[in-house]
Amino acid sequence: MKYDFDSLPVRRGTQNMKWNTYAADVLPMFVADMDFVSPAPVVEALRRQVDSGMFGYPDGLSGSETELPVLRRVIVDRMMQRYNWKIRPQDVIFVPGVVVGFNLACQAVGKPGDAILIQPPVYPPINGAGGVTQRSSIEAELVRQADGSYGIDWDAFKAACARRPGLFLLCNPQNPTGRVFRPDELEKMAEICLAHGAVICSDEIHSDLVYGGSRHVPVASLHADIAAKTITLIAPSKTFNLAGLQCSVAIIQDPGLRRQYLEARRGVVAWVNLMGLIAAEAAYIHGQEWLDQLLVYLEANRNFACDYVREEMPLIRMTKPEGTYLGWLDCRGAAIEGNPYRFFLNKARVALGDGNAFGRGGEGFVRLNFGCPRSMLAEALERMRTATVGLIKRN
Repeated sequence: MKYDFDSLPVRRGTQNMKWNTYAADVLPMFVADMDFVSPAPVVEALRRQVDSGMFGYPDGLSGSETELPVLRRVIVDRMMQRYNWKIRPQDVIFVPGVVVGFNLACQAVGKPGDAILIQPPVYPPINGAGGVTQRSSIEAELVRQADGSYGIDWDAFKAACARRPGLFLLCNPQNPTGRVFRPDELEKMAEICLAHGAVICSDEIHSDLVYGGSRHVPVASLHADIAAKTITLIAPSKTFNLAGLQCSVAIIQDPGLRRQYLEARRGVVAWVNLMGLIAAEAAYIHGQEWLDQLLVYLEANRNFACDYVREEMPLIRMTKPEGTYLGWLDCRGAAIEGNPYRFFLNKARVALGDGNAFGRGGEGFVRLNFGCPRSMLAEALERMRTATVGLIKRN
């Protein structure tokens, strides 16, 4: 089946945050929500459930490995096929969203007042997880290289781990920079964490969205010792554009750590909603054809955006992300007065992600969602180009 990624669905006026947050003349390019219709098999599976007229409690209330056996087996098989990572059905826990998942990890490991380690600039809910869960945050800021890519300051990372954080919140593929960390980088981070007693919680929600030349490797797949101290979070939500259905997965191979996580969930997160579970199963079983076509389209969008910024807005820099559908634009070299997010909202009527929300290292940046029809992306970039006419280079 040939999927259409060029047509823009009508979303304004529906129950949709992306298109209802700003005025009607603003193009929303901020939140990580793609403007593509989800795979046909997912829509059909949801329609069958709606036609049944039944919306009772789903399986998954107790967290037992005997519940949701088909979906568990699909996830087990998917991890083996994609990453040669052997997990078991009992290692799989369903949670309503990756943000819920890593906040539960914070609650499961240690106690209020303990520290968590983060790598800014990073996804705002990770940047703010310490405050939400009554933990302090230790930062090991990623380093922007001369070519615009990001790397790890190993001295800073070691120094941060020496302060004994209970948990390291890893984001890979990294949001907002688009880095896909190499196996040697992941192994070195893990070894440092384990040497200082830190559990790893790895947000891998964008793991299916990686482009040619890069390869996603789950950190827990590297070694049994790393797996024993790792909580891995995945979801069909970004991959198949199902974010509003709130179905995610925590993979925890160590029985003791899994018990801690389930205890943190008790009385707070009972189950994942029925429609999210149905969509996840349909997407993982029948959605690969859609995903294969999506990746081709997204990579072309990525290349289009990078080329456009380089040629038409030379005072702004955008390095090609290795994964995600998010561009990280460095506006510090342009003489933009004030916050670039505000500048483009007011002057171009384009709503981008505000770099300040991503923590240290985000000032002077904006994040662009290129998961949309190319015509919408082109219009947003042209509006931005027009707004920057007359800007001078900032020394």
